[in-house]
Amino acid sequence: MSFLEEVVSLTKQAVAKRREDQSLDELRASLPIKSDDRSFLRALREPGISVIAEFKRSSPSKSALAPPDALIETYVDEYVRGGARALSILTEGHFFSGTLEDLRAARRRTTLPLLRKDFIVDEYQVYEAAQAGADAVLLIAAVLEKDDELSTLYDLARTLGMDVLLEVRGQTELQRALSLGADLIGINNRNLKTRPSRPRSFEVDTSRTIKLLQGMPETVTVVAESGLTERRELDELEASQVDGALIGSALMQAPDRAAKCLELTQAAPDSVDVADARQHALAS
Repeated sequence: MSFLEEVVSLTKQAVAKRREDQSLDELRASLPIKSDDRSFLRALREPGISVIAEFKRSSPSKSALAPPDALIETYVDEYVRGGARALSILTEGHFFSGTLEDLRAARRRTTLPLLRKDFIVDEYQVYEAAQAGADAVLLIAAVLEKDDELSTLYDLARTLGMDVLLEVRGQTELQRALSLGADLIGINNRNLKTRPSRPRSFEVDTSRTIKLLQGMPETVTVVAESGLTERRELDELEASQVDGALIGSALMQAPDRAAKCLELTQAAPDSVDVADARQHALAS
């Protein structure tokens, strides 16, 4: 069983348990009225490449990334000082030790747009995201392999006033996203379907984002995900018309997270030629 298959199975079990504790009707009834004008998508369309700073308590490949008693408010404040334009809050519990309370706490702490990052397989999770104050949700094409499942959850999120970051890893998934009319696409450089050579280590190809840009409509906002650690990588992505970069481990593991975030959000003085950046990526 691949990691992706395992996490999807465990997610379905966890959602079923939460449905027993609070019915879907009860959850719907508790949705707040969204009274502000936060837009995750609009934040990524600001000039330059936008850093989406991620909070995750642990990861399958790197184990604990934060102490058990870590206060998310501290991390949020550091990311805000570091110039992040949006935040990603990982809420999956089994492998990443996340909770919806982390999302709620982040919402209370900042006005920056928030993404609920999880393995969403059920409409219940979309309602949970809206109830907890998310401005966007992550939908993963590799998880939602049936087009009707993907379109149903996509439409529901948009109806509830949230943007959708639709994650793809290859041309087939990209075409599914474009056929759906997605205006915000994330390209994951990490392959969660492979069987790692050592426990919980995964193949990462940071050039995948640039390779998949060929033929991407100009109207689509593109986010690079996974494996990014340095500003020079973001400069190459920006030169190739990538709009955002979602960065987690590099920030969570930094001795000074605010300084690392600032390093990543500051453009280098010398620009990178778009043609050179794409040629380098395609040749690698």
